[in-house]
Amino acid sequence: MAIVPRLMFNTKGVGRHKYELQSFEMALRDAGIEKFNLVSVSSILPPGCKIVSKEEGLKELQPGQVVFLVMSRNSTNEPNRMVASSIGVAVPAEGSQYGYISEYHGFGANAEFAGHLAEDLAATMLATTLGIPFDPDTDWDERENQYKMSGKIVKSFNVTKTAEGDKSGGYTTVLAAAVFVCDWVGPGSPCQPKQ
Repeated sequence: MAIVPRLMFNTKGVGRHKYELQSFEMALRDAGIEKFNLVSVSSILPPGCKIVSKEEGLKELQPGQVVFLVMSRNSTNEPNRMVASSIGVAVPAEGSQYGYISEYHGFGANAEFAGHLAEDLAATMLATTLGIPFDPDTDWDERENQYKMSGKIVKSFNVTKTAEGDKSGGYTTVLAAAVFVCDWVGPGSPCQPKQ
């Protein structure tokens, strides 16, 4: 039996609370994914996995469901310290090829820097997996807003959340996530793919 993501949506959130765990819960609520049993997975966007809006993806899920996601999260209790979390996605133009999702989290980075770095990481991981020479600085096509790796076009984007640490010294948590909607496939599958 295999679990194969058929849809993916992106989300982000920030939470603040005097306790770190509660600030994470508040970030999950802000992102709209607090009611699921979340399981972090690594970095592959399956071939044919459709990227949909958060609203469309959430309609497919039910409270308590086990949900797989690639998540970046970061937290601080230092007043005014900038925290960043970002997910970068590299999607090959060729639909039969899988893509890559990367996570970046750091301190002091603004949203533009964190997002750009996450995209570069995803595109670089995809290129090295495919055995394609790649330099994110020279292979970016500014006019077309996409990477061109040895003639192969790769679309990329990021979802990034930044925030300054709570001024009173409470915890601030940021998260960015690529959330999968999966079907169980194979003999004895406990659920059937939705039509």
